[in-house]
Amino acid sequence: MTEDHTHVQEFFGVRAAGWDRKFPDDGPAFAAAVAEFGLRPGDRVLDAGCGTGRALPALRAAVGPSGTVVAADLTAEMLAEAARAGRDADGVLLRTDVARLPLRDACLDAVFAAGLIAHLPRPAENLRELARVVRPGGRLALFHPIGRAALAARHGREPSPEDLRAERNLGPLLAGSGWRMTSYADEDARFLALAVREP
Repeated sequence: MTEDHTHVQEFFGVRAAGWDRKFPDDGPAFAAAVAEFGLRPGDRVLDAGCGTGRALPALRAAVGPSGTVVAADLTAEMLAEAARAGRDADGVLLRTDVARLPLRDACLDAVFAAGLIAHLPRPAENLRELARVVRPGGRLALFHPIGRAALAARHGREPSPEDLRAERNLGPLLAGSGWRMTSYADEDARFLALAVREP
């Protein structure tokens, strides 16, 4: 396990039990983001860095009973909380590193990633791995329930121009990783960037 992995697991492991209580009002934002993502019944979707699985009910509703929902996270405690909340009924919980997914090439229609990009140790390489498992024309959603400015304010700082989520940084990062950004919203109440898998 790398130092990056250890840091991520330590950070989220100790916070897992209280995670959903800390952000009790995020459910509608997750549901709205999934609705805007435009999944179809029967789609195969990965929730990358799923945490406690807050997106899983909306993802399952979007793809329906014929669809496939896989939820991947590095932190066992987060997956345990997802199961405790009953969200394992909405998708298969998989403890794995999104940088090395145990999935075939082009086996998915879409990837939903909430709050993930800030925790990727090698963003370009890691986004390429997400592109690998998505069919050409498939989609990616990078989501956060609050925007960059609101998130920075929550931590007592200004948004950084180096932030990977800034539009001028994210577009080229995605383009160099097999994706083409199709829409970008950075508002107080949400961050949502959508992209399409290039052939």
